[in-house]
Amino acid sequence: GEVTLLNVVHVDAPYSELYGKNFDINNMRKAYFDSARKYLAEVEARLGAEGIRVKTEVVEHNRPAPAITDYALKNGTDLIVIATHGYSGMKKLIFGSVALQVLHDSDVPVLLIRPRFSRE
Repeated sequence: GEVTLLNVVHVDAPYSELYGKNFDINNMRKAYFDSARKYLAEVEARLGAEGIRVKTEVVEHNRPAPAITDYALKNGTDLIVIATHGYSGMKKLIFGSVALQVLHDSDVPVLLIRPRFSRE
């Protein structure tokens, strides 16, 4: 099997007109994509060292949950594994939860995990 690491990039510049004509959304987009690719390459290296075959993907979308569920459906994904901080109460209301939305909307099975730092 193979693991696909997916990073959804949201490029948003709501007040770009304040920067004047020197603002370049394409440079901003490139920086976001470069950062996402660098992060995925680091994770890929760690998993590869464990003998896990990895494919990385970076997609641009303004809403991460639909991007994840659509990607999974279109690419024949068997299982979505997504980290969650396990927020509840006000934090959940304020921050929302991409993981919960993916869990609710996905036609593909979803496994929610909590990162080690969230459990300690």
